[in-house]
Amino acid sequence: MDFPVSEIGTTSYTMIFLGTILAVSILIDAVALRTRLPRISLLVLLGVSIAVFQQAVLGMEGGRPLGEFSEPLINLALVMVAFLLGGELTISRLRLTGAMVLTMSLAVTIIGVAVVALGLGLIGYSLPIAISLAAISVATDPAAVTQTIRDLGDNRLRARVILGVVAIDDAWGIIVFGLAMAVLSWLVTTGNGEHGLVHPLWELGGAVLIGTAAGLPAAWLTGRLSSGEPTQVEAIALILLMAGLASWLKVSALLMAMVAGFIIGNLSSHHTRSFNEIELIEWPFLVFFFVLSGASIHLSYIHSVYWLIIAYIVLRVAGRYLGGWVGARLLRPSGEKLPGDIGLALTPQAGVAMGMALLAAERFPEKGNMIVATVVTSTIVFELFGPLLVKRTLR
Repeated sequence: MDFPVSEIGTTSYTMIFLGTILAVSILIDAVALRTRLPRISLLVLLGVSIAVFQQAVLGMEGGRPLGEFSEPLINLALVMVAFLLGGELTISRLRLTGAMVLTMSLAVTIIGVAVVALGLGLIGYSLPIAISLAAISVATDPAAVTQTIRDLGDNRLRARVILGVVAIDDAWGIIVFGLAMAVLSWLVTTGNGEHGLVHPLWELGGAVLIGTAAGLPAAWLTGRLSSGEPTQVEAIALILLMAGLASWLKVSALLMAMVAGFIIGNLSSHHTRSFNEIELIEWPFLVFFFVLSGASIHLSYIHSVYWLIIAYIVLRVAGRYLGGWVGARLLRPSGEKLPGDIGLALTPQAGVAMGMALLAAERFPEKGNMIVATVVTSTIVFELFGPLLVKRTLR
């Protein structure tokens, strides 16, 4: 009996592609463990190599290799990350971090955003690029910073402050990014009229309302379900519902998921169950996210945005340094002495930043390729050299 080999179908291609990515990620984990290179950077580089093969070898147009199927995978991963971030912002934990961490994080956030936005604006880049990259610059990579500090075994005040700042930095990033996208939608997309103001207000206010509406019943239900499969079903259902509702109702998915996580984390006595179940299934989705983020880069734009990449890297590092210096100066009257270059320890950047770049690209397609190329390239640089700056600050 003959079995003719036909052209591979879309479903078969998608399943084979996703399975191959997961299989290769196991090898990447081993390489990262032996070489101590950030596995996130290696996954992004895998995605970039897919883009090189697709565009340079096969001569195909740049874009996501899975087409429309890429978007739900990326959105699910982002909603999971934001949900877990919200769950970490418990009132008790915020009290423990104290005014010192809050002062430092606000100083780095506000000054960092101002330096990047003003710098790119003065160089001559458009408003969507300058404000989008300024908002994206807030996010850090807590895993890279935390692991570096653990490797050094540093328990001094400066190390504790750095750990406290990176624990809430991505939360500030999500809030700033949501505000930035809403303001840009008003200024650039729809104009200055009353109708143009409705959409950004709904994008932010709707995210808070729907996140609250999803978080309250979930907080009540979490304490009444036994651990294990029932809780896992509840957690997955919540993630899918939030991702779908955000896309349908045109609200900020990151802010909505963070609000829901915050409510569950503070109202449910058994809130760790849901977050633990999400953490168990999160990594495969993050693997897809990092690889697809790297694969979404358009190589034809790299040569035209290398000055933007350099400017963004320099301005972000400068903003982090200046923000840390101001924060250290503000804390001196209270008797706390921190190094002036403490902001350099907050330079690693990874998943949340790339997620923001992809969301900004969807919002502003004409500038999207420039934003994605800049953030993907700079993320690799920050992940490779950021831990070295953490060590330099602590030494």
